[in-house]
Amino acid sequence: MVVSRKVGKAVVRNRIRRRLREALRRMLASPPNGALGSGPEGLWPRSFDMLIIVRPSAVLAPAAELPLGLKRAIDRASEAKR
Repeated sequence: MVVSRKVGKAVVRNRIRRRLREALRRMLASPPNGALGSGPEGLWPRSFDMLIIVRPSAVLAPAAELPLGLKRAIDRASEAKR
C-alpha cells in the first residue's frame, strides 16, 4: 500500500493504511461461493499482486466508504485482466 505525504502527516497516513488493510482482510476472509475466484461474486483471480495508491481524498471519505471504494477498484482491475 502506497500512501504519499500528500495525503497527510504520518498519523493520518497510518490511519488510512490500517483502515484499508482491515477492509482488505475482511474481504478476503469471507470468500463467496463463486467458482472463478476468491472475491465477492467470484470475480477476483485466485492469485494476484496488487498495488494500492491512496489518494488524498481518502482522508475525507467516511470509514464505511473506504471498503466499498477498495472493492470497486479491485473488481475494476480484475475485469481489465480478463
